[in-house]
Amino acid sequence: MFYASLFVEYFKNYLKRRLTYRSDFWIEVLSDLLFQGMNLIFILVVFLHTPLLGGWSQEQVVFIYGYFMVPYGIFSCFFNLWGFTERYIVKGEMDRVLTRPAHNLWQLVLENLDPASLSGTVVGLIIMGYAGAQLDLQLSWHDPFMFALFTIGAIMIYGGVYIALTSISFFSDAPTGILPLMWNIQNYGRYPVNIYNKTIKFILTFVAPFGFVGFYPAAYFMDREGWGWVALWTPVVGIVFLTLGLTLWNYGVTRYRGAGS
Repeated sequence: MFYASLFVEYFKNYLKRRLTYRSDFWIEVLSDLLFQGMNLIFILVVFLHTPLLGGWSQEQVVFIYGYFMVPYGIFSCFFNLWGFTERYIVKGEMDRVLTRPAHNLWQLVLENLDPASLSGTVVGLIIMGYAGAQLDLQLSWHDPFMFALFTIGAIMIYGGVYIALTSISFFSDAPTGILPLMWNIQNYGRYPVNIYNKTIKFILTFVAPFGFVGFYPAAYFMDREGWGWVALWTPVVGIVFLTLGLTLWNYGVTRYRGAGS
């Protein structure tokens, strides 16, 4: 209840800031939608030159992309830690966070809430609905629950990977360029994994498992016999990587020595 009440208070403060500068909020939403729209247009352009991509039709790839947007929008809302090193390590704001009774990572999540990113989740659901209707997908009664389970697993994968990478800042405040690189790698998960070579496929499944944030869960609803068993590992992979990320983060906090004078 304590952490839930903190979320409510921080969200109120977020709304107050956004109501003061409403145009900034809508510009941010619009820019996110335009970016996602460009990615969708790229997929459509690819299918102007080929009827299938690794054996997958245009509607199927669009469905995968729509699913990819759903967990990513939620992740971006709650794990907006891109400027962590500059703000909290270099400028010393981590000292302020550590003097408060709430868990430090939870405070960082609340301080950097970005609900505007949820627009991507809404658009992703719309794209999935449209593509699913074109594919005439036959869903079972338990599929909404599986969708929720896969989405939670995908968010945990995102969170685990990026929390682990962000925690590197506790050991070195020098820009590493790892986060932009990982952001580029994650985008591979919005396409069918079988179109890549064995090395990339291995990375997307076991090292940086972004195949589980888009392709594998989406394939469950389109080809259960071929890919369903892999998709069922999504929540397990999510738990493993989130645990690793939190472990590295907590260890990094113990190594933090303050900003100094």
